[in-house]
Amino acid sequence: MTETGTAPRGSSTGRVLRRTVLGAALMVLLLLGGTGFRVWQVARSDDRRPVDMIVVLGAAQYHGKPTPVLRARLEQALELYEQGLTEHVVTVGGSQVGDEYTEAETGRLWLAEQGVPENKITDVETGADTLGSMKAVATLARERGWSSALIVSDPWHSLRARTMAGDFGLDAWASPTRSGPMVQTRATQFHYIFRETGGLLYYRLTHAPAEVLSGRLS
Repeated sequence: MTETGTAPRGSSTGRVLRRTVLGAALMVLLLLGGTGFRVWQVARSDDRRPVDMIVVLGAAQYHGKPTPVLRARLEQALELYEQGLTEHVVTVGGSQVGDEYTEAETGRLWLAEQGVPENKITDVETGADTLGSMKAVATLARERGWSSALIVSDPWHSLRARTMAGDFGLDAWASPTRSGPMVQTRATQFHYIFRETGGLLYYRLTHAPAEVLSGRLS
């Protein structure tokens, strides 16, 4: 028996456990919410400025022709180049099994067709994910003495790509696309904000490419 007015030990332990679980759940929600807000915030920003290079992250191509997603990125990069923000454009991305062209090569060819001098375009034909691509770009930058970059990708992908570039020692900013399939509907936007929130948290915890979670995010 317990004394009058004294709570059973099990009841006290249960309250502590419930509070601990509730506190942990609240912290997780705050972390998810805060990260999602940053993904959304960076997606809405355009930090264009003079840099050593513009980096166009790869997306699917079809027989050497950019898909709408990749074309939107290339058009954004072309606009930045024509504004005189850099003398160098770096296109990034490897190929899938059976592809005749790489994503980087497709980007280089498209930009050259638009009048960008070929000696101002460098294609980095490596990287099956964002982390691998940014590592290859950072290696190129060190070889050429470049230190700053404008990252061109989809809005929702910009924070993760910029974060990875910074971790490889680049002074990186983002200039996201404002057109293309990734920004057409609110449902699409919400879907990719959710995915990129998870991808960024996974990267920060593991420093591994988030693409292993759910296919190619880049």
